[in-house]
Amino acid sequence: MVKINKQALVIFVLVMAVALTGAFLGRLSVTAVSAEGEGYEELRSFTEVLSMVRKHYVEEVKPKDLVHGAIKGMLNSLDPHSSFMTAEGYKEMQVETKGEFGGIGIQIGVKDNILTVIAPIEDTPAFKAGIKAGDKILRINNTTTRDMSLQDAVSKMRGAPKSQVTISIMREGWKELKDFTLTREVIKIRSVKSKVLEGGIGYIKINQFQEQTASDLAAAIRNLNEEKITAMVLDLRNDPGGLLNSAIDVTSQFLPKGKLVVYTKTRSGEKSEFFTSNSGHFSLPMIVLVNQGSASASEIVAGALKDWNRAVILGVVTFGKGSVQTVIPLSDGSGLRLTTAKYYTPLGKSIQGTGITPDIIVKLEAKNGAKEHTVVREKDLERHLKNEQTDQKEDEKETAPFEVDEKDDIQLQRAVDILKTWNVFKELPKAS
Repeated sequence: MVKINKQALVIFVLVMAVALTGAFLGRLSVTAVSAEGEGYEELRSFTEVLSMVRKHYVEEVKPKDLVHGAIKGMLNSLDPHSSFMTAEGYKEMQVETKGEFGGIGIQIGVKDNILTVIAPIEDTPAFKAGIKAGDKILRINNTTTRDMSLQDAVSKMRGAPKSQVTISIMREGWKELKDFTLTREVIKIRSVKSKVLEGGIGYIKINQFQEQTASDLAAAIRNLNEEKITAMVLDLRNDPGGLLNSAIDVTSQFLPKGKLVVYTKTRSGEKSEFFTSNSGHFSLPMIVLVNQGSASASEIVAGALKDWNRAVILGVVTFGKGSVQTVIPLSDGSGLRLTTAKYYTPLGKSIQGTGITPDIIVKLEAKNGAKEHTVVREKDLERHLKNEQTDQKEDEKETAPFEVDEKDDIQLQRAVDILKTWNVFKELPKAS
């Protein structure tokens, strides 16, 4: 993460519906706020209440706790991605962008006022214990999660490796809560995985956009090229996003230098553009896999490759996270995450609440009576920002399998079939 100066801001493209963050890098100036003028007369009521609570509440309360509680309440009245972070939470946010932290390994969000599992992270305590997407977390260490902020929930589930945390789960079809006592581990998010599929087709999976993702991707591409691959599948499914500079550097490996990747606009109309930076790029045929869990930085990459006709996008509509958060460090070590802009694909499309629509729609199906969960997207989150470019309508509830074996992954199978056909046609002799 780049440190600009003492008052530098790190602008985040994150899926607040998950416990992992993604980030934009940028600058905003921090100026002193006057308590006078329009909108600030109401502060008198706040100071009156603060004074009354401190003097007359039945038990003594620390002023700092009261102020932090008030800040949390204020931000909770905004969109679901604006929030307050304690000093500890702010430090954790900085740590997790490096891809390593102590915890149980789940992505979480809030749906219908209930803390909900978006997805467990592979090979983590939660994954091994059988936590599933769609599970409702009703208690953490016997503390109810009702009205608990995402940041507070993340803080309670994070902790030192080898320590334990108990989460109480309600799953669709269950009649009563079930407690899962999990031993925290160091969660290392391996952001890039690769292999060669049948027919000499390369496969790269990006799990999250971290500081090292672009360099790891470059290494994976080099290794695949040594295997003489003829095409590639880039899998961005269930990738919750990450650092914007990482998303730009990833996109730069598939597009020529100087191509617009994404731009942002603030309420005042201020526009910032981000372009590809390198001159050499991977030029073989590509298919990009996306689904309802592809969000934020993943959508930036998919949107850029789609708008520039660089790759075929295959899967289902993405999450739809098209807003920018600015993380502002406060004087006491805490932090403020505030939505300050929206981002747009190269052709000027806002995906806020609508997502990226694939070129080829392929939906996964549950096999052999396997259970499914209700899909959660940005538009399902309470207080989500509206898309100014389109009218968002209520869609029928969509479901997806909890998990799918590789042999039943028809999205990947379809991508491989298309690329194999692509290679066949490429090798056909030209008519004379």
